[in-house]
Amino acid sequence: MARDTIFDTKATTAEKFEFNERVAEVFDDMLDRSVPFYKQVIAMTAEIFGRALLAGDAVYDLGCSTGTTLLYLARMLESRDLKFIGVDNSRAMLDKALRKAAMFSMADRILFIEQDITRADFSGAGGVILNYTLQFIKPSVRPGFLKAINNGLRPGGVLILSEKVVNRDKEFNGQFLASYHQYKKRRGYSELEIANKREALENVLIPLSIQENMDMLLQAGFSRTTTFFQWFNFVSILACK
Repeated sequence: MARDTIFDTKATTAEKFEFNERVAEVFDDMLDRSVPFYKQVIAMTAEIFGRALLAGDAVYDLGCSTGTTLLYLARMLESRDLKFIGVDNSRAMLDKALRKAAMFSMADRILFIEQDITRADFSGAGGVILNYTLQFIKPSVRPGFLKAINNGLRPGGVLILSEKVVNRDKEFNGQFLASYHQYKKRRGYSELEIANKREALENVLIPLSIQENMDMLLQAGFSRTTTFFQWFNFVSILACK
């Protein structure tokens, strides 16, 4: 796994974050070191899908990046006769996903599609995954996008939404951000890298509060929502149609 050193630079101004070839090459390491309990959330998703999905269901990972989640789900839910589809608009990410699928002999089990996820067709899907992706979509587009997901899911279908969030209580928010800062330092990122990445993500990653995300899901037509994981300013939500 290539190590993420993208933001280890003393450049005066950090470049805006993009899911380009340079990021794709180190993305697995970036996720592992930047997103708390990333692998555990995927494992929890497999448990949820194991209970909620039906034989023949299609599972869509929107913003699938290098395919890590779908590779895990395809292995853990192998006996469930499911279709796995990853959608991403980054060719570099999908190229790496395809290489990983071939390496693990799963190229015939997972379909990867290069497309804007807000324009994807997932009619009749049993499960949709939207992990750390909605936060990169313009806030004005998110309500309509979530409504389209709800419309596309079959009755009883589920959405897994994981996001970095803000806390509307300024003191709590500051404490949570400080904990995340320390987490990244423990994972080997320097103060320079942390500061540069924060600058690069400004106005690119726009987080909302848990309540704002919950309200959007209900307004989009989902009948029930609940959090199933939270670590300070990271949260995973289960929404049912």
